[in-house]
Amino acid sequence: MGRFHFLKEKKFYINLLLILLLCGVILWLTFRVLDRYTRHDKVFTMPDFVGQDFRQVKYDYSKEFNFILIDSVYPKGQEPGSIYQQDPLPGSKIKRGRNVYAIIVAMTPEKTVMPNLKGISLREAIGRLESSGLDVDYLDYVSYSYKNNIIDQYYQGQPIAAGTELVKGSKIMLRVGIGDDKTNIKVPNLIGKPANEIKRMLNLAGLNLGKEESEDRDSLQYMCVRRMSPGPSSNAVQLGTFIDVWYHSNRTMDFNKEMDELLHEDSITNRPQPFVLDTVIDTITETTDYEYEDEF
Repeated sequence: MGRFHFLKEKKFYINLLLILLLCGVILWLTFRVLDRYTRHDKVFTMPDFVGQDFRQVKYDYSKEFNFILIDSVYPKGQEPGSIYQQDPLPGSKIKRGRNVYAIIVAMTPEKTVMPNLKGISLREAIGRLESSGLDVDYLDYVSYSYKNNIIDQYYQGQPIAAGTELVKGSKIMLRVGIGDDKTNIKVPNLIGKPANEIKRMLNLAGLNLGKEESEDRDSLQYMCVRRMSPGPSSNAVQLGTFIDVWYHSNRTMDFNKEMDELLHEDSITNRPQPFVLDTVIDTITETTDYEYEDEF
């Protein structure tokens, strides 16, 4: 009998067919189990959790996702405990049960230390406060020989010593010397300037930010000064004067045009009176006639 005599037997082909069928069934079952285990056929769109409370989101979506907190940050103006950043990003196509990594706004406010501002200039004091994460409340000018020199520092109406721990963003009132000359200063022109820069500009000029009002609704990043009182064309004011401002969105107003009109009005208001020759001649004539009559 030859080596390949089994190829002529019917039993061989039956067994081969059964083996192939069994392999096919095993492969089909394997893919079915993998598909079910990986949920390959179920894809979800990642929701946007930014700004929502982390604990509430974790409770509401605990069956869909596995939330992992990886860090906390201290951004200004954000609700403590809210989600600041997430991964995967909102709108991503993901499977149920996916890990979601979150960065939240810290529950406890960030702390800083009060610097020593006594005896330094106003400009340097503002810089040190900014470096420490603190803000100027307002400037209180009093009689003192050195102009724009810091006399004392206050927090919530009480003197505060250097090295005191404070929450970042706390407001510090500065008592500042007015100088011996007590000269007035000109109000800086704030028209068209961004709202988030106004307070610092006024403080550096020795002035305070007074009432703030918005003429329309828009995000702060688009708001600019449209009007101010006292205005830049008014007479010089005392140090520490409060300046009221009105904001308007730069997306609904052409501030370049507003500035041109303001400059035009200022040029008319401050234009020197023309030299009128006829008036001078009449004055000379009247004086001459008067002296001539006196001779008789």
